[in-house]
Amino acid sequence: MAELGAHLTAEAAGDDRPSIFEAVAQDSLMAAVKPALLHLVLAESNPGRFGLLWRRFDEVYVLLDLLLQQHYLARCSASFSENFYSLKRIPTGDCKQHPLATAGLPKKQHWKSLLLLILVPYLKGKLEKLVSSLREEDEYSIHPPSSSWKRFYRAFLAAYPFVNMAWEGWFLVQQLCYILGKAQHHSPLLRLAGVRLVRLTAEDIQALEKKLAVAASSPTHSIRTQVQSAVRKALGGIAFSLSTGLSVCVFFLQFLDWWYSSENQETIKSLTALPTPPPPVHLDHGAGSALLPKLKTVCPLCRKIRVNATALSTSGFVFCYRCVYNYVKTHQRCPVTGYATELQHLVKLYSPES
Repeated sequence: MAELGAHLTAEAAGDDRPSIFEAVAQDSLMAAVKPALLHLVLAESNPGRFGLLWRRFDEVYVLLDLLLQQHYLARCSASFSENFYSLKRIPTGDCKQHPLATAGLPKKQHWKSLLLLILVPYLKGKLEKLVSSLREEDEYSIHPPSSSWKRFYRAFLAAYPFVNMAWEGWFLVQQLCYILGKAQHHSPLLRLAGVRLVRLTAEDIQALEKKLAVAASSPTHSIRTQVQSAVRKALGGIAFSLSTGLSVCVFFLQFLDWWYSSENQETIKSLTALPTPPPPVHLDHGAGSALLPKLKTVCPLCRKIRVNATALSTSGFVFCYRCVYNYVKTHQRCPVTGYATELQHLVKLYSPES
C-alpha cells in the first residue's frame, strides 16, 4: 500500500511540480491567517475601542492582503503562502527553461493572479456572511411571511448549498486530476490566472538573495527612489513579521492542543470550576444606552417580560430576541455596555421547561 501511494509525496525525476500536500498546505495557510488575526487582535482586546475596525475588518484585511501579495508577486513571482513553502508561479506552457523567480510574471498573468488571490476569498467570505444573516432572519421570522423579499431569499438559501457544493466539487475534481497527473494545476484559480506552481531552484534562491543584497547596498539619490525604497522596506518588514508571527502561531496552536489533551483535563476542570465573575462595573450609560431593570426577567430594551431570551456573547446580558436583533442590526453594539457586537454574537437561550 505504501508503494502504491508513494507517488503522492515522491518527486519524479525531472518533475518540478509540488506534491498535492504542499499545494493544499499553502492554500490553507492564508485561509487560517484572517480568522486568527481577527480573534487574536480584536476579540481578545477591548471590543468597544475597536468597534469601527471590527465592523470594517474585511475591507482593512483586503487592503493589507493586497499590499502583501503585490509585494511577493513582484519580488518572488509567488504569493506569500507559496513563497513560504518555497514555490513560485510560472506561465502555463511546456517551456523547459523556467524564468527565475526574480524576473516576475508577465503583466497579464501578474494582475490576474493578484485579482484572484484578493477578490475570490473576499467575495466568498461576504457571501457566507450574507447567507448566515439570512438564515437567522428566516429562522426567527423577522420579515412578514407574505413579503416578496422573504420568498426571494428563501429561494436563494435553498439554492446556495448546491452552488457551494458545485464550487467545492470543482476544486476537488481539479485536485484529483492533479494527483493523477492529468492536470498542471491543483486549483482552478491557477488555471484561470494562466500560471502553474513549481518548486524554487537553487538558482532562484541565489537570485533572490542577490537581489535583496543589491537593493540594500544601492545608493538612493532622488526623492522618488528614496520613497520607493522606504515602501519596499516597510512591506518587507510586514512580510517578515507575518512570517515570524505564523511560526509563533503554529507553536501556540500545538501548545493549546497539548494543554487541552486528556492529561490536562483535571487542570482544566479546576480552572473552569471558578465562580462566575460579576457584570462589568463601569457600564457605558450614554444617551443611547439601555438601563438595567430591577427584575432579572425583564428585557432592558422593551421593559417587558422577556420573550425568546437571547444573550449577547460580547457582554453576557439577556434580551428579547426581536429587541436585541433589531438593535444590534442597526447600531452594531451592545445596548447596555456599548461593546461592538454583530448578529453572530446572539446566543438563543432555552429554559428546561421548554
